[in-house]
Amino acid sequence: MIIMINGAFGVGKTTVSLELLKLIENSILYDPEEIGFMLRNILPSEIQRKEANTGDFQDFDLWKEVTVRLALALITKYKKNLIVPMTIRNFEYFQYILEGFKEIDEQTYHFCLLADKTTIFDRLRVRGEAENNWCFQQTEKCIQAYQEHNFAEYIHTENKPIGTVVKEILDILRRSGEK
Repeated sequence: MIIMINGAFGVGKTTVSLELLKLIENSILYDPEEIGFMLRNILPSEIQRKEANTGDFQDFDLWKEVTVRLALALITKYKKNLIVPMTIRNFEYFQYILEGFKEIDEQTYHFCLLADKTTIFDRLRVRGEAENNWCFQQTEKCIQAYQEHNFAEYIHTENKPIGTVVKEILDILRRSGEK
């Protein structure tokens, strides 16, 4: 099983994912952000400027492909469920990864966590993010993308404890025949 937890930076993806990790047997946390950091560290600056002049490592040609291929390798080698927190707003990239994950495991689920801009900014500040850094700059772009495209299944996190959000996800998985 692959569970994608999507949403803007600061919406609660990592916290929700870590709670799911405790509750879903035989699972591991797989964060594609690490692939982006790796690519940023190994690709020469001329390739970085050409492919990702936005500063977003998701624009690297290899990022989507490696994300899907590593998911396949992890599942094949370790026979684990993957819990995948990621902020992905580019709908084309999202579709590529979702379809790639579904080819690996038909029991692939996507949850897009939502909150309003004020709540997200408050959460970013609480976790120590500097005002106007990358995370803050992406918030409105994420909110807009999640409204314009179908990133369902949506879960609102506004004024909800993490446990409630996790329970909503687990209930959906149970209804789908998962534990």
